[in-house]
Amino acid sequence: MNSILPPREWTDQGQLWVQYVSSAPSTKKDVLLLQKNLDTKLQQKQARETGLCPIREELYSQAFDEVIRQVTVNCAERGLLLLRVREELRMEMATFQTLYESSIAYGMRSALCQRQTKKDNEDTISRLERECADLEAKIQNQVDRVNAMTKRAEDETMLMTERHKDDVTLIKNHNAQLRKTLGEKLSLDAEKKKENEEKAKEDKEKTEEKDQEEGKKDEEEGKKEEEPEV
Repeated sequence: MNSILPPREWTDQGQLWVQYVSSAPSTKKDVLLLQKNLDTKLQQKQARETGLCPIREELYSQAFDEVIRQVTVNCAERGLLLLRVREELRMEMATFQTLYESSIAYGMRSALCQRQTKKDNEDTISRLERECADLEAKIQNQVDRVNAMTKRAEDETMLMTERHKDDVTLIKNHNAQLRKTLGEKLSLDAEKKKENEEKAKEDKEKTEEKDQEEGKKDEEEGKKEEEPEV
């Protein structure tokens, strides 16, 4: 019996106590009493009905040990088989506990990793948004510069066109004035030339008349000289 269910040892007020497993056979009343005590302790210690609960696990383990004791008193082989079942259950529970802790740890690591990844992504998004805002500002600045340059070029083109029109008008007016002046000058020169020609013609006629008169005078004087004296 002690090999199947070893005695329990504890210290109280500096004194060592050892509790051995009873080898007295059990009855149906003992089984009912065990069930009642189990329910009572579960309520007293407020064990959870679902999920992992160390208190409920410990109480059921003690009840199972008592069942093994009661069975072992009547049949040692059956008690050993139940002991193997208990050890297997404990191993499975330990495995589940390890898996649970591992899953919790993995979940925490994953959550932390995801939180860090989320923070990195948020930082990246913020940085990209700032870069996009800067680029949009630069684009808007370039657009404003292009618009300003285009407007300035249009204004300069319009001003140059107006100046060109004014210059063309001024040149046309100047050419017209020059033509008018030249026409007037040519007219004056023609009139003057005509006057000079008329004057020259008159002078020539006067000269011819004068020459004719002088010729007549010379002829008359020659005739007088040729007449004999009486």
